Order: sequence, then C-alpha cells, then structure tokens
Amino acid sequence: MDTLQLPGPTQTSRQKPAPDTRRAPDSAQGEQAINAQIEAACAQACSTIAPAWPLDRAIAVNPHWSRIGMPLRRVAARMAVLGGIRVFPSREAQRQAWDEGRITRADLDAALATIGEVAGSLTAKQCIDALQRNGLPARLPLLIDTLDNDPARHTRLSWRQAITHQVSQTCAAYFDAHQADWQPSRDQGLYAFWRDTLQHDHGIGLLMGLPDLGRRLDVLPATRLDAERWALRQLGLPESVWADYLEAVLLTVNGWASWCAYQGWQARQEGREDPNLRDLLAIRLAWGAVLLDCKDDASTRLAFAALQASWHRAAAQLDEAEAGFVVDEVWQLALEAGYQRQLAKKLATVTRTAPTQPAIEVQAAFCIDVRSEPMRRALEAASPAVHTIGFAGFFGLPVAYTPLASSARRPQLPGLLAPAMEVTDRVYSAPGEAGSPDDAAEAAAARGRRERLGLTAQWQAASRWPGAAFSFVEAAGIAYLGKLGRWLRPSAQARQRDDLSGLPNRYRAVCRPLLNTLDVDTKVSLAARVLHAMGLEHHLAPLVLLVGHGSQSANNAHAAALDCGACCGQTGEVNARSLALLLNEKSVRAGLLARGIAIPADTRFVAALHNTTTDEIEGFDLDLLPSEARARWDGLQATLSEASDSVRRERAPGLGFDPATPRDALLTQLRRRANDGAQTRPEWGLAGNAAFIIAPRARTRGLTLEGRSFLHDYDATQDIDGSVLELLMTAPMLVTHWINWQYHASTCDPEHLGSGNKVLHNVVGGTIGVFEGNGGDLRIGLSRQSLHDGERWVHEPLRLTVVIDAPRAEIERVIAKHAVVRQLLDNGWLHLWHLGSPTLRRYAQGQWKALGLEAA
Repeated sequence: MDTLQLPGPTQTSRQKPAPDTRRAPDSAQGEQAINAQIEAACAQACSTIAPAWPLDRAIAVNPHWSRIGMPLRRVAARMAVLGGIRVFPSREAQRQAWDEGRITRADLDAALATIGEVAGSLTAKQCIDALQRNGLPARLPLLIDTLDNDPARHTRLSWRQAITHQVSQTCAAYFDAHQADWQPSRDQGLYAFWRDTLQHDHGIGLLMGLPDLGRRLDVLPATRLDAERWALRQLGLPESVWADYLEAVLLTVNGWASWCAYQGWQARQEGREDPNLRDLLAIRLAWGAVLLDCKDDASTRLAFAALQASWHRAAAQLDEAEAGFVVDEVWQLALEAGYQRQLAKKLATVTRTAPTQPAIEVQAAFCIDVRSEPMRRALEAASPAVHTIGFAGFFGLPVAYTPLASSARRPQLPGLLAPAMEVTDRVYSAPGEAGSPDDAAEAAAARGRRERLGLTAQWQAASRWPGAAFSFVEAAGIAYLGKLGRWLRPSAQARQRDDLSGLPNRYRAVCRPLLNTLDVDTKVSLAARVLHAMGLEHHLAPLVLLVGHGSQSANNAHAAALDCGACCGQTGEVNARSLALLLNEKSVRAGLLARGIAIPADTRFVAALHNTTTDEIEGFDLDLLPSEARARWDGLQATLSEASDSVRRERAPGLGFDPATPRDALLTQLRRRANDGAQTRPEWGLAGNAAFIIAPRARTRGLTLEGRSFLHDYDATQDIDGSVLELLMTAPMLVTHWINWQYHASTCDPEHLGSGNKVLHNVVGGTIGVFEGNGGDLRIGLSRQSLHDGERWVHEPLRLTVVIDAPRAEIERVIAKHAVVRQLLDNGWLHLWHLGSPTLRRYAQGQWKALGLEAA
C-alpha cells in the first residue's frame, strides 16, 4: 500500500516512507477529513497540559489540572504509561510509612472499606505484599526511542535527552525577554525560530552521535501544520491513539509545555489565542523527520514495527495500568486516614455554640494560608478580646497594581481570575490626616525614582558589556566586599519593601496604593461585596486589621512561591492597604450607610502584613489614624509581640533552632536566616497542608491544627441565598486544591513535577523558570529543599480534606451547578466532609456517608 505523503518542501529524495496500513484518501474530501482528525488530535493533546506561572508571579498549580475530568487512578495510569510520571506516592515511601507505624492496620482497613467495590477481592495482605514491588508500569515508546537503536547509544546522550536539551535551549532563547541584552527576532513564531536555530547549531549532532546531522536538515517540515500532518500520516498508528501519542510527545518537554500553556491561559483571559504550545508540539514531531532520514531502511522498518506494535496495544496497556493502581489508591487513602482521624477527633470536641467571650476590641482578618493558623491561634490565646477571621488574602479586590514611575503592572489576585480594576501609587502632600494626593509631589517622587533606577540599570548594564569582562571586575571588584561580608554574616535587618526601591526617602511614608479612578458608587459596591463576603457587615470592632502576608528571603529564585498565592505570588500589602484606605473613606462609609451597612464612627481599618519567615506583624499608613485608633494600635503591640514569639517558638524545632532561646535572640536568628543568601530553606512555606475548613471560627477556636489547615470563616446563617458558599467552593476551594496538588505532585515525583536541587538552579529568561544545571527541560513545581529537610520529607502527599459547615442541600446545589467541583469530588481529587452536629459525614458519589474512621 502506498504511503500517504505531503507535497511541498517536506518531500525530499532522502526522506524514507514509513509502513502504513491505512487507506489513502481518494478525494479532496477525504484529505480534509484526515486533516480535521489531525487538528482535533493536536488540540486534544495540548488541552491536557496545565499552565506554570513565571517566577515573579509564582502560584501553586495542580500539574494535572487539565485532567481532572478523569478519575485519579486513570490519570495515574496515563501519566505513567505516556510519560513515566508518578502520581501516587511511591510504594517505597508507603512501605516506610507502614513499617514506621504512620499507616496502621486500621488505616488500611478503613481505606479498603472506603474504596468499596473498586477494590474487588483485594485483601489487606495483597496490599501489603504489593509494597515489595515497584508498581510503575512501562512507558510507551516514541519514534525517537525506537529509532535510537545504535549499539553504541549507551556511550552518549540518548536521543530523547539530547532533543529535550536542544528544544529547551531554543525555547529559553525565544521566550527570554528580560535576561539577555541581545534579543533574537521572533516575528515568524516559535516553530520557525527553532527551525532556523537548528540549521545553525553545529553541536547537537555530535551530542547525538550524528556528525552528518547538519546536512540532513532540509527534510525539516516547513511549517507547524506540515510537521503535525507529516508525523501522524507517517507513523502508521491507529487514529484512536493519535491524541495519546501527541500527549506523550509533549510530556517529554512538560516544563516548556506548561510554560506555553501559561501563555495560552493569559491569552484567553485577554480574548485571543496563543500558538506557542502547538508550535512546541510541532517542533518535537519535526525531530522525527530528521532522525528518520539519518537511519537506513532496515533500521527504519524495525523502528516502525516496534513503535506500531507497542501503540496498537496502548489501550490495553492503559487499562492494565489503571487496574494495577487500585493498590496505590488504597495506600493513598490509608495514608490520609491517619491524619483525617485526628482531624475528626479535634473537630468533634468543639460545638457550634461559641463560648461566652469578653467584648471584642480587635478583629483581625488573615489570609486563609496554613501559616496564618498558628498566628491566629496565638493571638486569640494572648488576648480574648481579639477575634480573628480567615479570608482569601487578596481581600476580594480584583486588581492589578502598577508601582509609581513603573510600567511593571502585575496582578494581585488569584491566577484563576483576570484583573478588573487598577491600583496605582499616589503620593500625599503630607503625613497624617491632613495629607491628600498631591500631583506635584507625585511627579517629583516619580522623577526621583526614575533617575535612581536609571543609574542602577546603567551600572548593571556596564557589567555585561563584552569589553568589560575583565576591566569591570578589576575596577569595581572591591565594591563587592560589602556584599560578600553580608553573605558571610547575614544581617538581622527587617523585611525590605521592594515596591519602594529607588524612591527618595522623604516620599516613602506618604506613597500609598489607591484604587484608581473609581466613582463613589463603584467604590461603595466593592466595599459592600467585600464586607458581606468577610461577614463584617455588622458588629464591627473599634479596630479591624486587614493582615496580608509575605515572606523574606535572599538569593531565592522561588521567593514569590512563599508569598501570597491569592495575590498571584505577591505579598498582600497592596491589597490590604488599598482596601483599608477605601473602607476608611468618609464618602464610602456614607454610601454604605445608605445601603444598610453602618460602620461605627470610631471604627478604623488598619492594613498590616504577616512576615511568614520571621512571624513579625507590620502596620501600614498608621499616620492616617486618629488619636484614639492610634492608641488602640499601640496598645495592641504587646499582644502582637507575645503571639509572634509564641509562633516562632512553635516553628523553631522544624528550622533547627532551640525553642527555649530568648525572645530577641530567636527573632535575630530568624532574620539572619531570612537574609542569608546561602540559605535554601528560609521557611517551609505551605508544606504539610492537608485540610481546608469553611466554618465559623467558633468551630476551630482553640484547636491546634499544626499549621496544616486553610481556614476560611463562613456563617451559613448570614448567607441566605448561598452565594457566599458558592463563591467559596468555586474560588478558594480551587486555589487550595491547586496548592495541595502542587505539593503532592512535587513530593511524589520530584524528578518530573518538582524543580530539583536549588543549589543547581539557573534562572531562565529572568522570570520564566529554572534549569537544574545548564540544560534539560524547564523545571516546574517545588524544589527538593522546599519539601525535604535533608533527612526526611517534611510534606506528606495527602489529598485535601475540605470540611464545610453549611446545610447539605446548599453544598449539593453548588456541586450540581458547577461541573469542575463535581469532577474534583467524583474523580477523587479531594475529600469533602460536612461539619454537622453532632457528626461528620463524607461526600461520596452523590451521597453523605459515615467517615468510617471510628474503628481506630
């Protein structure tokens, strides 16, 4: 049978046809039908890749997000068979947990009971025996694997490794907009850029053991469409596996595929399409055309025979793998059961009725981040007059922020959302209540900042001039002695506010972020929505703190990953300050009163920031407070100091410090750690996260949840129409799920879904991501040092347990209305509990069932 081939530049005398068992189209209509099937397969493969945000906007993402429409066990099978990627914890890790007693027989029995009919006749003994086997099925080969059959292939890079390296270096050059001074032309797109680059790359052939590679590049398909059509027509694979094969191809460059998926995500938010992911797929496919031309006919026939034999039974192999992962799902449930049992016991000790408390003098709204839980607990223990609230750390403001005299606009909201409002810096005429935005002062401040930043940019540029390689070092090297000294002995300096970098000192105290060009009605509507969502429409305390959070570290490419995920990898300072300024405006309060929301005249909102590395709390815009409110803030400092010290002592053992260290000395140690450029573990971030509790604070007050729970306040009695619950289950619940699964994936498969060793990281493109070493694929996910302390894993890969105190009917209404929520629950991506009175119930396939954990 004749092989289907494309006309045009992809046809050369040297190109070897592949065996093909399919019938050639006998009409233009047939040609169009095949092209449509190829288009659909490519689109389907690209749709499976989840986005990865850049370093300066690093937010946690579930790397399997685009696959949540399938059961978790099926995704585990597909990732293993198509990409050699592990989804469940390794059996070695589970065997260790079993041997150490972290997983008990009661946990294993509970897991088998929970999974029910899926387990079939599987017994506890069979599960235990399975821990002695690896359990990861074989990966299906790609064309580059079957063609790489040279007997000497073990003495060089495999073709898969070499191609990944070459494609990765090309992508790094193409997408770099911040790091390289000399930028290439990108007018023709990624595929054309790669094609041109490869024709000038004289080293890749030597790495692959193909010294004549450069003379064979005229077989390269000319366009992306040519490459896609060439591959799927030449391979001779059944149409039913086309999309799977293409997905496997993308998984060989999953890091760059995730970056391209991010480009597509951003483009869709702006109402446009982005071609980069399809170009990347075509690049990997086009490599097959080149390698095929490098082989003789006999080798080609063997390669295609091996490839086709493997992929003709792909469906059966995937089914076998899915069945084999039942054991791993049981052990995943067993690992979770031990934690869930303890959580259920703690929640059962607290009733719905809040204990009698003294009058509330301070309300403090914190981000739902797990690092807020110990601080909230400590504050309430230090003063019964303080009531804490959990709310998403962007405080409901759908904003993007542009610092003064800068074009560096950045989102300050969850990555799931697009900004709808703008925040910019305004410079006030004077400190205190008498000050107001001043255009002249703002212009002077902007001019001063631009001048300083310009001088800094010139200095940095001088060090990169080709002629300055030696002269610059000799002339300016001594200036680096101070920097070297700070590395040898890190300072105990408090957190620096990077948004003020370059701003003259006299303007720093009066530079404030304000919501931009909003009319009063819009401001009032925004304020009303936020107060309703936070449950602060009534019974406001005299002092209401809006506490964002941020981290402190030095020489850390992944610093943004330690900041607020709800603020798109930024600190919560901008959101807290702009909201506090909004809610303190007289015109806004008057508008709220007209809508039935009365803010007491003596109530003031104060923006603050929780430094999660040192557990200090810093206030902002304090000069704007009237004397009574300022006195309350000053009186609160002893409580804040006591709570911060308590949390530092709780965290100290995990950081290698003595919790009995004197207060000031312990703070100094943490600050020095934060400022240490050689420190790979400034803090543990959200390691250990395992639960998300949506309930009134009375249901968790006083409980020690060990910094493992996201806490969002919610009072169903104040949510008559269920709109707040719907918002919580479709926004914060998804964000916490993303966080939970990034940690889960980076722990279960650090090689493919983690970013590797921080010590070996090299930043790519200024903000794109990192390489581990000088090449390979772009690394996504968390570094090993973020999850492992050098001796043990600090994070346990548990799926999130979401606990909600709301009427079951309302919860079910949200599930029925939103397909994404339904998929997460029905396909096993998270657990959902109903926090009722007196018992907890779990949601499973549309029914509320007993937890099944009581036996232990």
